[in-house]
Amino acid sequence: MTTNNNNPKIKKSLRNVDRAIADLRRGLPVIIQSAQNCVIALSTEMAFDEELKNMALMAGTEPCLTLTSHRANVLHLKPTGDKTIRVKIENWMDAPLMRALADATHDLDQPFRGPFTRLKGAVTSPFDASVKLVKLARLLPSTLVCELPIPDPAAFARTEDLSFLTIEDIFGYDENSAFELRPVAVAKVPLQAAENTKIHAFRPVDGGIEHLAILIGDPNRHEPVLTRLHSECFTGDLVGSLKCDCGEQLRGSIKAISDKGAGVLLYLAQEGRGIGLINKLRAYKLQSDGFDTVDANERLGFDADERVFRPAAEMLSSLGFKKIRLMTNNPDKVEGLTRCGIEVTERVEHKFPSNTHNELYLATKKKRSGHYL
Repeated sequence: MTTNNNNPKIKKSLRNVDRAIADLRRGLPVIIQSAQNCVIALSTEMAFDEELKNMALMAGTEPCLTLTSHRANVLHLKPTGDKTIRVKIENWMDAPLMRALADATHDLDQPFRGPFTRLKGAVTSPFDASVKLVKLARLLPSTLVCELPIPDPAAFARTEDLSFLTIEDIFGYDENSAFELRPVAVAKVPLQAAENTKIHAFRPVDGGIEHLAILIGDPNRHEPVLTRLHSECFTGDLVGSLKCDCGEQLRGSIKAISDKGAGVLLYLAQEGRGIGLINKLRAYKLQSDGFDTVDANERLGFDADERVFRPAAEMLSSLGFKKIRLMTNNPDKVEGLTRCGIEVTERVEHKFPSNTHNELYLATKKKRSGHYL
Protein backbone atom coordinates (compact mmCIF):
# COMPACT_ATOMS: atom_id res chain seq x y z
CA MET A 1 0.00 0.00 0.00
CA THR A 2 1.36 3.39 -1.00
CA THR A 3 1.44 5.82 1.89
CA ASN A 4 2.25 9.48 2.28
CA ASN A 5 1.37 9.78 5.96
CA ASN A 6 4.49 11.86 6.64
CA ASN A 7 3.99 14.19 3.70
CA PRO A 8 2.70 17.49 5.10
CA LYS A 9 2.08 18.84 1.61
CA ILE A 10 -0.38 16.01 0.84
CA LYS A 11 -2.09 16.43 4.20
CA LYS A 12 -2.50 20.16 3.62
CA SER A 13 -3.83 19.57 0.11
CA LEU A 14 -6.47 17.13 1.36
CA ARG A 15 -7.42 19.50 4.18
CA ASN A 16 -7.81 22.37 1.71
CA VAL A 17 -10.22 20.37 -0.42
CA ASP A 18 -12.24 19.09 2.53
CA ARG A 19 -12.67 22.59 3.95
CA ALA A 20 -13.71 23.90 0.54
CA ILE A 21 -16.24 21.07 0.16
CA ALA A 22 -17.78 21.91 3.53
CA ASP A 23 -18.01 25.60 2.61
CA LEU A 24 -19.60 24.92 -0.79
CA ARG A 25 -22.24 22.73 0.86
CA ARG A 26 -22.99 25.68 3.19
CA GLY A 27 -23.47 28.00 0.21
CA LEU A 28 -20.17 29.83 0.73
CA PRO A 29 -17.74 30.79 -2.05
CA VAL A 30 -14.22 29.40 -2.34
CA ILE A 31 -11.11 30.68 -4.13
CA ILE A 32 -9.33 28.48 -6.66
CA GLN A 33 -5.93 29.38 -8.09
CA SER A 34 -3.87 28.09 -11.01
CA ALA A 35 -0.53 29.29 -12.32
CA GLN A 36 -2.34 31.45 -14.90
CA ASN A 37 -5.39 32.86 -13.15
CA CYS A 38 -7.65 32.75 -10.13
CA VAL A 39 -11.42 32.54 -9.60
CA ILE A 40 -13.97 32.69 -6.82
CA ALA A 41 -16.72 30.10 -7.12
CA LEU A 42 -20.10 29.18 -5.64
CA SER A 43 -22.04 25.95 -6.03
CA THR A 44 -25.00 26.78 -8.30
CA GLU A 45 -27.18 24.37 -6.37
CA MET A 46 -26.54 26.22 -3.11
CA ALA A 47 -26.50 29.79 -4.49
CA PHE A 48 -29.10 32.50 -3.84
CA ASP A 49 -29.25 36.04 -5.22
CA GLU A 50 -27.67 37.66 -2.15
CA GLU A 51 -24.72 35.25 -2.13
CA LEU A 52 -24.18 35.74 -5.87
CA LYS A 53 -24.30 39.52 -5.50
CA ASN A 54 -21.81 39.46 -2.62
CA MET A 55 -19.42 37.24 -4.56
CA ALA A 56 -19.48 39.58 -7.57
CA LEU A 57 -18.83 42.58 -5.30
CA MET A 58 -15.85 40.85 -3.70
CA ALA A 59 -14.38 39.89 -7.06
CA GLY A 60 -15.17 43.12 -8.87
CA THR A 61 -15.97 41.11 -12.01
CA GLU A 62 -19.10 39.70 -13.64
CA PRO A 63 -20.04 36.14 -12.70
CA CYS A 64 -20.77 33.43 -15.23
CA LEU A 65 -22.58 30.10 -15.05
CA THR A 66 -20.33 27.08 -15.55
CA LEU A 67 -21.84 23.80 -16.76
CA THR A 68 -20.40 20.50 -17.90
CA SER A 69 -20.48 19.76 -21.61
CA HIS A 70 -23.11 17.07 -20.94
CA ARG A 71 -25.46 19.53 -19.28
CA ALA A 72 -24.73 22.28 -21.82
CA ASN A 73 -25.70 19.90 -24.62
CA VAL A 74 -29.12 19.39 -23.01
CA LEU A 75 -29.59 23.18 -23.00
CA HIS A 76 -28.71 23.33 -26.72
CA LEU A 77 -25.36 25.05 -26.26
CA LYS A 78 -22.95 24.06 -29.01
CA PRO A 79 -20.05 21.86 -27.90
CA THR A 80 -16.56 23.34 -27.90
CA GLY A 81 -14.48 20.30 -27.07
CA ASP A 82 -14.01 21.61 -23.53
CA LYS A 83 -15.15 19.68 -20.46
CA THR A 84 -16.99 22.75 -19.17
CA ILE A 85 -18.95 25.52 -20.84
CA ARG A 86 -19.23 29.09 -19.54
CA VAL A 87 -22.63 30.73 -19.95
CA LYS A 88 -23.30 34.47 -19.84
CA ILE A 89 -25.63 35.52 -17.03
CA GLU A 90 -28.25 37.77 -18.61
CA ASN A 91 -30.19 40.44 -16.69
CA TRP A 92 -33.28 38.26 -16.58
CA MET A 93 -31.41 35.26 -15.08
CA ASP A 94 -31.72 35.13 -11.29
CA ALA A 95 -30.34 32.56 -8.87
CA PRO A 96 -33.51 30.40 -8.76
CA LEU A 97 -33.45 30.12 -12.55
CA MET A 98 -29.78 29.15 -12.56
CA ARG A 99 -30.39 26.53 -9.87
CA ALA A 100 -33.08 25.13 -12.14
CA LEU A 101 -30.74 25.21 -15.13
CA ALA A 102 -28.29 23.09 -13.17
CA ASP A 103 -30.94 20.57 -12.12
CA ALA A 104 -32.26 18.37 -14.92
CA THR A 105 -35.25 17.24 -12.86
CA HIS A 106 -36.83 20.62 -13.76
CA ASP A 107 -36.36 20.19 -17.51
CA LEU A 108 -39.76 18.73 -18.34
CA ASP A 109 -41.93 20.77 -15.98
CA GLN A 110 -40.38 24.24 -16.27
CA PRO A 111 -39.88 25.88 -19.67
CA PHE A 112 -36.65 27.85 -19.74
CA ARG A 113 -36.24 31.22 -21.37
CA GLY A 114 -33.44 31.43 -23.83
CA PRO A 115 -31.46 31.08 -25.92
CA PHE A 116 -28.43 31.02 -23.65
CA THR A 117 -25.16 32.62 -24.68
CA ARG A 118 -21.92 30.70 -24.45
CA LEU A 119 -19.00 32.93 -23.49
CA LYS A 120 -16.17 32.91 -25.99
CA GLY A 121 -12.56 32.23 -25.17
CA ALA A 122 -10.74 29.31 -23.64
CA VAL A 123 -12.11 27.73 -20.49
CA THR A 124 -9.20 27.93 -18.06
CA SER A 125 -8.38 25.22 -15.55
CA PRO A 126 -9.90 26.92 -12.44
CA PHE A 127 -13.32 26.73 -14.11
CA ASP A 128 -12.86 23.01 -14.75
CA ALA A 129 -11.57 22.61 -11.19
CA SER A 130 -14.62 24.36 -9.72
CA VAL A 131 -16.90 21.77 -11.34
CA LYS A 132 -14.71 18.90 -10.16
CA LEU A 133 -14.88 20.34 -6.65
CA VAL A 134 -18.69 20.43 -6.51
CA LYS A 135 -18.70 16.85 -7.80
CA LEU A 136 -16.48 15.90 -4.88
CA ALA A 137 -19.02 17.67 -2.65
CA ARG A 138 -21.76 15.43 -4.16
CA LEU A 139 -23.53 18.56 -5.42
CA LEU A 140 -24.84 19.17 -8.92
CA PRO A 141 -21.91 19.74 -11.32
CA SER A 142 -22.39 23.44 -11.94
CA THR A 143 -20.79 26.55 -10.47
CA LEU A 144 -21.15 30.31 -10.51
CA VAL A 145 -17.71 31.78 -11.06
CA CYS A 146 -16.04 35.20 -11.09
CA GLU A 147 -12.54 35.93 -12.25
CA LEU A 148 -10.47 37.24 -9.33
CA PRO A 149 -7.79 39.57 -10.78
CA ILE A 150 -5.79 40.33 -7.64
CA PRO A 151 -2.04 39.89 -7.00
CA ASP A 152 -2.29 37.90 -3.74
CA PRO A 153 -5.44 35.74 -3.66
CA ALA A 154 -4.23 33.75 -0.65
CA ALA A 155 -4.03 36.91 1.43
CA PHE A 156 -7.43 37.98 0.11
CA ALA A 157 -8.87 34.62 1.19
CA ARG A 158 -7.50 35.09 4.71
CA THR A 159 -8.93 38.60 4.92
CA GLU A 160 -12.37 37.48 3.74
CA ASP A 161 -12.24 34.19 5.72
CA LEU A 162 -12.68 32.09 2.58
CA SER A 163 -11.30 28.68 1.68
CA PHE A 164 -8.32 28.89 -0.67
CA LEU A 165 -6.99 26.00 -2.74
CA THR A 166 -5.21 25.27 -5.98
CA ILE A 167 -6.23 23.29 -9.04
CA GLU A 168 -3.56 20.74 -8.06
CA ASP A 169 -5.34 20.23 -4.72
CA ILE A 170 -8.59 19.49 -6.53
CA PHE A 171 -7.41 17.35 -9.43
CA GLY A 172 -5.08 15.39 -7.16
CA TYR A 173 -7.71 14.69 -4.52
CA ASP A 174 -8.93 11.29 -5.76
CA GLU A 175 -5.43 9.83 -5.93
CA ASN A 176 -4.13 11.54 -2.78
CA SER A 177 -7.05 10.48 -0.60
CA ALA A 178 -6.78 6.89 -1.88
CA PHE A 179 -3.03 6.76 -1.24
CA GLU A 180 -3.73 7.99 2.29
CA LEU A 181 -6.22 5.22 3.13
CA ARG A 182 -5.22 3.42 6.30
CA PRO A 183 -6.80 0.59 8.32
CA VAL A 184 -8.57 1.92 11.41
CA ALA A 185 -10.65 -1.02 12.70
CA VAL A 186 -11.16 -4.74 12.19
CA ALA A 187 -13.73 -7.05 13.72
CA LYS A 188 -15.20 -10.51 13.30
CA VAL A 189 -18.74 -10.15 11.95
CA PRO A 190 -20.50 -13.46 11.21
CA LEU A 191 -22.82 -13.03 8.22
CA GLN A 192 -25.87 -15.09 7.28
CA ALA A 193 -24.14 -16.62 4.28
CA ALA A 194 -20.58 -16.46 5.63
CA GLU A 195 -20.06 -16.91 9.35
CA ASN A 196 -16.25 -16.82 9.17
CA THR A 197 -15.96 -13.15 8.20
CA LYS A 198 -13.91 -10.15 9.24
CA ILE A 199 -14.63 -6.55 8.27
CA HIS A 200 -11.68 -4.19 7.86
CA ALA A 201 -12.44 -0.45 7.84
CA PHE A 202 -10.19 1.97 5.93
CA ARG A 203 -10.19 5.73 6.37
CA PRO A 204 -8.13 8.39 4.59
CA VAL A 205 -5.74 10.35 6.77
CA ASP A 206 -7.92 13.46 6.36
CA GLY A 207 -10.76 11.68 8.17
CA GLY A 208 -12.93 11.37 5.07
CA ILE A 209 -15.39 8.69 4.02
CA GLU A 210 -14.57 5.12 5.05
CA HIS A 211 -14.41 2.12 2.71
CA LEU A 212 -14.81 -1.46 3.96
CA ALA A 213 -13.09 -4.72 3.08
CA ILE A 214 -15.11 -7.83 3.93
CA LEU A 215 -12.76 -10.82 4.24
CA ILE A 216 -14.50 -14.17 4.07
CA GLY A 217 -12.58 -17.21 5.26
CA ASP A 218 -8.78 -17.11 5.14
CA PRO A 219 -7.75 -16.14 1.60
CA ASN A 220 -4.34 -17.33 0.38
CA ARG A 221 -2.16 -14.29 -0.43
CA HIS A 222 -0.02 -16.40 -2.79
CA GLU A 223 -2.87 -17.21 -5.16
CA PRO A 224 -5.34 -14.99 -7.06
CA VAL A 225 -8.10 -14.23 -4.59
CA LEU A 226 -11.78 -14.28 -5.53
CA THR A 227 -12.81 -10.62 -5.26
CA ARG A 228 -15.89 -8.48 -5.70
CA LEU A 229 -15.89 -4.65 -5.90
CA HIS A 230 -19.28 -3.39 -4.74
CA SER A 231 -20.25 0.27 -4.72
CA GLU A 232 -22.56 1.06 -1.83
CA CYS A 233 -26.22 1.30 -2.81
CA PHE A 234 -28.58 2.44 -0.07
CA THR A 235 -31.67 1.77 -2.15
CA GLY A 236 -30.68 -1.70 -3.38
CA ASP A 237 -28.51 -3.00 -0.53
CA LEU A 238 -30.53 -1.75 2.43
CA VAL A 239 -34.18 -1.18 1.53
CA GLY A 240 -34.52 -3.69 -1.31
CA SER A 241 -35.11 -1.46 -4.33
CA LEU A 242 -36.13 -3.35 -7.46
CA LYS A 243 -34.74 -0.64 -9.77
CA CYS A 244 -31.27 -2.21 -9.75
CA ASP A 245 -29.64 -5.57 -9.05
CA CYS A 246 -27.22 -4.25 -6.40
CA GLY A 247 -28.76 -6.01 -3.41
CA GLU A 248 -28.76 -9.33 -5.21
CA GLN A 249 -25.17 -8.80 -6.34
CA LEU A 250 -24.06 -7.94 -2.81
CA ARG A 251 -25.68 -10.91 -1.09
CA GLY A 252 -24.97 -13.20 -4.02
CA SER A 253 -21.27 -12.38 -3.99
CA ILE A 254 -20.99 -13.02 -0.25
CA LYS A 255 -22.60 -16.43 -0.70
CA ALA A 256 -20.52 -17.26 -3.78
CA ILE A 257 -17.26 -16.36 -2.03
CA SER A 258 -18.28 -18.34 1.04
CA ASP A 259 -19.16 -21.35 -1.10
CA LYS A 260 -15.69 -21.21 -2.68
CA GLY A 261 -14.13 -21.09 0.79
CA ALA A 262 -12.48 -17.67 0.88
CA GLY A 263 -12.29 -14.28 -0.79
CA VAL A 264 -12.76 -10.55 -0.33
CA LEU A 265 -15.58 -8.11 -1.01
CA LEU A 266 -14.71 -4.42 -1.10
CA TYR A 267 -17.66 -2.24 -0.09
CA LEU A 268 -16.80 1.15 -1.57
CA ALA A 269 -18.33 4.51 -0.62
CA GLN A 270 -19.19 5.38 -4.22
CA GLU A 271 -23.00 5.56 -4.18
CA GLY A 272 -24.73 5.98 -7.52
CA ARG A 273 -21.61 5.15 -9.58
CA GLY A 274 -19.84 7.97 -7.76
CA ILE A 275 -22.43 10.77 -7.90
CA GLY A 276 -23.86 10.32 -4.40
CA LEU A 277 -27.27 9.27 -3.09
CA ILE A 278 -29.09 12.58 -3.63
CA ASN A 279 -27.96 12.85 -7.23
CA LYS A 280 -28.82 9.19 -7.76
CA LEU A 281 -32.37 9.93 -6.62
CA ARG A 282 -32.44 12.82 -9.10
CA ALA A 283 -31.33 10.39 -11.80
CA TYR A 284 -34.10 8.01 -10.73
CA LYS A 285 -36.61 10.81 -11.23
CA LEU A 286 -35.31 11.30 -14.76
CA GLN A 287 -35.56 7.56 -15.37
CA SER A 288 -39.22 7.79 -14.35
CA ASP A 289 -39.54 10.52 -17.02
CA GLY A 290 -38.32 8.06 -19.64
CA PHE A 291 -34.53 8.50 -19.76
CA ASP A 292 -32.22 5.53 -19.38
CA THR A 293 -29.57 5.35 -16.66
CA VAL A 294 -26.78 6.76 -18.84
CA ASP A 295 -28.85 9.63 -20.23
CA ALA A 296 -30.13 10.46 -16.74
CA ASN A 297 -26.61 10.88 -15.34
CA GLU A 298 -25.49 12.92 -18.33
CA ARG A 299 -28.55 15.18 -18.30
CA LEU A 300 -27.62 16.03 -14.71
CA GLY A 301 -24.15 16.96 -15.97
CA PHE A 302 -22.24 13.92 -14.79
CA ASP A 303 -20.34 11.30 -16.74
CA ALA A 304 -22.12 7.97 -17.06
CA ASP A 305 -19.79 6.58 -14.38
CA GLU A 306 -17.83 8.82 -11.98
CA ARG A 307 -16.17 6.06 -9.93
CA VAL A 308 -12.42 5.74 -9.36
CA PHE A 309 -10.57 2.47 -8.69
CA ARG A 310 -7.51 3.65 -6.79
CA PRO A 311 -9.16 3.15 -3.34
CA ALA A 312 -9.93 -0.48 -4.16
CA ALA A 313 -6.40 -1.09 -5.41
CA GLU A 314 -4.87 0.46 -2.29
CA MET A 315 -7.08 -1.62 0.01
CA LEU A 316 -6.21 -4.84 -1.80
CA SER A 317 -2.50 -4.02 -1.62
CA SER A 318 -2.76 -3.20 2.09
CA LEU A 319 -4.38 -6.59 2.72
CA GLY A 320 -1.63 -8.36 0.79
CA PHE A 321 -3.50 -9.16 -2.43
CA LYS A 322 -1.73 -8.46 -5.72
CA LYS A 323 -3.58 -10.90 -7.98
CA ILE A 324 -7.35 -11.37 -8.06
CA ARG A 325 -10.14 -13.25 -9.78
CA LEU A 326 -12.66 -10.46 -10.20
CA MET A 327 -16.40 -11.12 -9.94
CA THR A 328 -17.87 -8.56 -12.32
CA ASN A 329 -19.79 -7.95 -15.51
CA ASN A 330 -18.18 -4.53 -15.93
CA PRO A 331 -15.06 -4.37 -18.14
CA ASP A 332 -14.19 -0.93 -16.71
CA LYS A 333 -13.49 -2.52 -13.33
CA VAL A 334 -10.99 -4.91 -14.87
CA GLU A 335 -9.28 -2.09 -16.75
CA GLY A 336 -9.36 0.29 -13.78
CA LEU A 337 -7.78 -2.15 -11.33
CA THR A 338 -5.17 -3.22 -13.87
CA ARG A 339 -4.25 0.41 -14.41
CA CYS A 340 -3.77 0.76 -10.64
CA GLY A 341 -1.36 -2.18 -10.42
CA ILE A 342 -3.66 -5.06 -9.49
CA GLU A 343 -3.38 -8.11 -11.75
CA VAL A 344 -6.78 -9.47 -12.74
CA THR A 345 -6.10 -13.06 -13.73
CA GLU A 346 -9.73 -13.90 -14.49
CA ARG A 347 -13.12 -12.25 -14.84
CA VAL A 348 -15.74 -14.31 -13.03
CA GLU A 349 -19.30 -13.91 -14.31
CA HIS A 350 -21.66 -12.42 -11.74
CA LYS A 351 -25.24 -11.81 -12.82
CA PHE A 352 -28.80 -12.37 -11.65
CA PRO A 353 -32.23 -12.54 -13.31
CA SER A 354 -33.92 -9.23 -14.09
CA ASN A 355 -37.34 -8.10 -12.92
CA THR A 356 -39.94 -5.85 -14.53
CA HIS A 357 -38.49 -2.80 -12.75
CA ASN A 358 -34.84 -3.21 -13.74
CA GLU A 359 -35.02 -4.80 -17.21
CA LEU A 360 -34.27 -1.50 -18.99
CA TYR A 361 -31.53 -0.65 -16.50
CA LEU A 362 -29.71 -3.94 -17.11
CA ALA A 363 -30.23 -3.74 -20.87
CA THR A 364 -28.78 -0.22 -20.88
CA LYS A 365 -25.70 -1.35 -18.97
CA LYS A 366 -25.13 -4.02 -21.62
CA LYS A 367 -25.86 -1.86 -24.66
CA ARG A 368 -24.30 1.44 -23.64
CA SER A 369 -21.72 0.57 -20.97
CA GLY A 370 -20.46 -2.68 -22.45
CA HIS A 371 -21.39 -4.88 -19.50
CA TYR A 372 -21.30 -8.64 -19.94
CA LEU A 373 -24.94 -9.43 -19.18
